[in-house]
Amino acid sequence: MAQKNRYVLIIERLFLNKYKDGADIVEFERDDIVQVAQELGLSLPKNLGDVLYSFRYRVLLPESVTARAPKGMEWVIMPRGVAKYAFIATTFSRIQPNELLSSVKIPDATPGIIRRYALNDEQALLAIVRYNRLVDIFVGMACYPLQTHLRTTVPGMGQVETDELYIGVDRRGAHHVFPLQAKGGGDIIGIVQIEQDLALCRSKFSELLCKPIAAQFIEDDLVALFAFEEEDGKVQLLHERHYRLVPSEEISSEDIRRYRQSLFE
Repeated sequence: MAQKNRYVLIIERLFLNKYKDGADIVEFERDDIVQVAQELGLSLPKNLGDVLYSFRYRVLLPESVTARAPKGMEWVIMPRGVAKYAFIATTFSRIQPNELLSSVKIPDATPGIIRRYALNDEQALLAIVRYNRLVDIFVGMACYPLQTHLRTTVPGMGQVETDELYIGVDRRGAHHVFPLQAKGGGDIIGIVQIEQDLALCRSKFSELLCKPIAAQFIEDDLVALFAFEEEDGKVQLLHERHYRLVPSEEISSEDIRRYRQSLFE
């Protein structure tokens, strides 16, 4: 709690120091965190980046910050270059599973020993998605994991990281790239990460068709997958599916008939 309070005090003062009435972009630099901590008489966090990470992906910004967003919009923290960031107002900041969406049963292909020791975290989710070919099923083509935790620098944005990168080949032979963000536990999928993945694709895989994907644990055996696209410079949610991993004998003939009739399309 003490750490959270310290983070809240730092991010609040940082924002208010830079904010001007009516602004929809509030720029700052990493070194401003040091200055603000000194102003407040607080000890510096060992990892300065964790202050920003917390408010980008884990917890909500304090009310003193959110109240100053333009009407109908929310603040997100975006990288703007090396050690440079900005609070940017957007209408779509966090992605959460639709509780009313029905699920599709998939035969669980996760090795038993992995199931035994897997935690409810990002690494476990990446493994379960990979073993069960959920990306292939979700996008409808053959996909191959290229690299996990790809960290690179994107012009105008600075360092970005994606949890896993898949390359796909469709029935026409066209090549696709699917950057995947995975969230387990209490972490939240942020629109910031999707925008970073789009920028990564433009910079490093410009010849491939890019479609960012996000995965989220709903339950230990229930995974939500989201696909996004960019329209008029803004990220849009394209579609969402929920996959329940079950023993094959729990998939009934009625289930198979329903899936064949494309009730989930």
